[in-house]
Order: sequence, then structure tokens, then C-alpha cells
Amino acid sequence: MSTTEHSEHSEYIDSETGKMGMWLFLFTEIFLFGGLFIVYSVMRAKYGEDFHHGALELNAFIGATNTVVLLVSSMTAAMSLTAIQKNQPKVAIALIFSTLLLAGVFMINKYFEYGHKFDLHLYPGSEVMRNLPKGEIMFFGLYFLMTGLHLFHVVVGGVLLTIVMLRVKSGKINSEHFLLLENGALYWHLVDLIWIFLFPLLYLIT
Repeated sequence: MSTTEHSEHSEYIDSETGKMGMWLFLFTEIFLFGGLFIVYSVMRAKYGEDFHHGALELNAFIGATNTVVLLVSSMTAAMSLTAIQKNQPKVAIALIFSTLLLAGVFMINKYFEYGHKFDLHLYPGSEVMRNLPKGEIMFFGLYFLMTGLHLFHVVVGGVLLTIVMLRVKSGKINSEHFLLLENGALYWHLVDLIWIFLFPLLYLIT
């Protein structure tokens, strides 16, 4: 095997290993949220009426808006990968930047949503929360846990995509070496997928 062939073979193995590592990581994240979804379902079955009252305090419009925002951002992330594969780095940068802007919109909406809950003193540990029925306490506890954990993943995804964008700009990610962008897009799709389950579970099933 020539030096060139050996180099290409090594890059192929590294690429496949990187993809496999990301998929394994994504599966662990799915198991994490899957466990929380199961806990939520069990508690909802046990405290149905209390969960119903708790869900009425959520803003379905903001939840729906954030769903659309994440769906579009997932599309722009996928399009950025296609752009870099077609050797269009400027287009890829613009699409990644669009994804980051949409992530910012999501976080701003979440800030106002959380702010409203704090204004009503509907947060774990508050005097109002302590006086609620047990089921409603459980609902809001799971609401903050699941949406907060998801928001953390949005922030991590935003940091990862920022790094990706800078590397595309520097030429380190290009039409021949784009594994980091591919993995970043996969991670962002996970963020979108989790929210697609969270939105109806928390906001729509009342």
C-alpha cells in the first residue's frame, strides 16, 4: 500500500470511528431523555388531574413557536453540511450562522417563558409551589428538569456549531474534511428531536 493510499485509509477509519462515537453518544442521550419521558408518563397516569392543571399554566404559543424555530434550524444545519460537501464554504457559514441565530431565538423565548413562571412563583422551592397539590409539584419539577436539560443541550449545540463555523472559515473544515460539521449537525438534529417529543408531552396533552 502506497503512502497516499495508507493516508486515505487512515482518514477513512478515523471518519468512521468519529461517526460511530457520535452515534453512541446520541443513543446515550436518547436513553437519558427516554427515561425522563417514562417517569413523566407514569406520574401523569398517577396524577392526571394535577398534571392537567399544571399544563394549563404553560404557554402553548411560545412552545409552538420554539418548535417551528428548531425545525427550521435543523433544516439550515443539514443544508450547511450539503453546502460544504459541494465546496461552498461561504454558503455553509451563512447557514450555520442562521442556525445559531435561530438557537438564540429559542433561548430568548425560553427566557421569557421561565421569567413568567418565576413572576408567578411557579418554580421548585417557592412558597407557592410548596402549597400546590403533590401532582402539580411533580409536574413543574419535571417541566423545569426536562426543559432545563434540553436548554443546556441547546447551549452546548450552539457552542459546538460556533466552533464548527470558525473552522469552516479557517478552511480546516472543507469539502474533503467535514466530520466535525457532520457530527455537529447530528447533535443539533438530536436537540430538535427531543423538543419534538417535549412540546406535545408538556404543552398539548392537557
